Amino acid sequence: MRIFTKNLSKMNSPLRLSTIVLLFAFVVVLHSCTTINAYFGGNKKTINTEDVAVYIPTNTTIKELKAILVRQNIIDDIDAFQSVLDYKEFDENNLGAGKYIVASGTEYKTLINGFTLNSLNNGNKEVEVEVTFNNCLHIKDIAGKVSKQIEMDSATFVNYILSDSILKKYGFNEAKIGALFLPNTYRFYWDTDHKEFINKMASEFKKFWTPERIAKLKQVGLESQSDAVTVASIVYKEQDKHPEEWKTIAGLYLNRIRRGWKLQSDPTFRFCWGDELKGVERLTYEHRDRDCPYNTYIYAGLPPGPIFIPPSSVVDAVLNAENNGYMYMCAKPNSDGLHNFAKSLSQHNRNAAAFQRWIRNRN
Repeated sequence: MRIFTKNLSKMNSPLRLSTIVLLFAFVVVLHSCTTINAYFGGNKKTINTEDVAVYIPTNTTIKELKAILVRQNIIDDIDAFQSVLDYKEFDENNLGAGKYIVASGTEYKTLINGFTLNSLNNGNKEVEVEVTFNNCLHIKDIAGKVSKQIEMDSATFVNYILSDSILKKYGFNEAKIGALFLPNTYRFYWDTDHKEFINKMASEFKKFWTPERIAKLKQVGLESQSDAVTVASIVYKEQDKHPEEWKTIAGLYLNRIRRGWKLQSDPTFRFCWGDELKGVERLTYEHRDRDCPYNTYIYAGLPPGPIFIPPSSVVDAVLNAENNGYMYMCAKPNSDGLHNFAKSLSQHNRNAAAFQRWIRNRN
């Protein structure tokens, strides 16, 4: 029995060797085929004839990526594209969300390299986008405008920024949090979320409020940055056509604050009505008498927070306000938005009468 087994083993040795050789050859051929496919696929180029902007959302799958590229007429050979993905062992974990510019005739392998995440957690060829927000009444306006320009979700942003922990973190309450945001044009990666956006805004806030500006804040008699932004919001809503009046108007309202007078600013009671007065030019006593914490005809001092998100240039106008002694202002006749200013009530009444005569004559 032993002899038979031993002889059989010897007889099978060449067979086993042949099998191993064949398997090895098969693997080599298979690898060669894969390499060849990847080579030709990698050399295949995109079909777009001009630069195309591609937006890849967070958590995009490979299947979804291919669909995006086909839909935007960037690739026309899914199999070739997949062969390069397979060769590079590229999957969702390697894919960087964001905005990309795909040049005409880009090789598939170059395209995939551009989509690949780097050590900074961005795609190798990911590009930034410009994000602009201005003319915003409140946080929801900022959310609505910014969410159209980056991937950030507007509702998530609002809920996050108004949460108690975040308000406490940045030192604001719900009424004052608008002061954190400085309208401007910024650069972000398109896949920026609400947390990254707010961190950037907080950084810009700190950058703006230099020791010099903090010193001026105290010099004009205001207690906090949000107070300065609140005054600036009133100044801007009083005058959004002629920046040359900003320092004058700021000086007027600071004079009223110092004397303990009610600000009696029309934009503050208009704010109380929300969208109800949208498009209404002639305001009445009925409008003015609405009871609301922001109505400075009823309540002395500053309103609870900004009535608008003003440009930083208006905040600077408040910090560099005129020392003018003015206590009153009235629209100037036939002036396209300019004002007459007065130090006394009698002069103000004369200015108001002149404006009313002009209104009557115009009609």
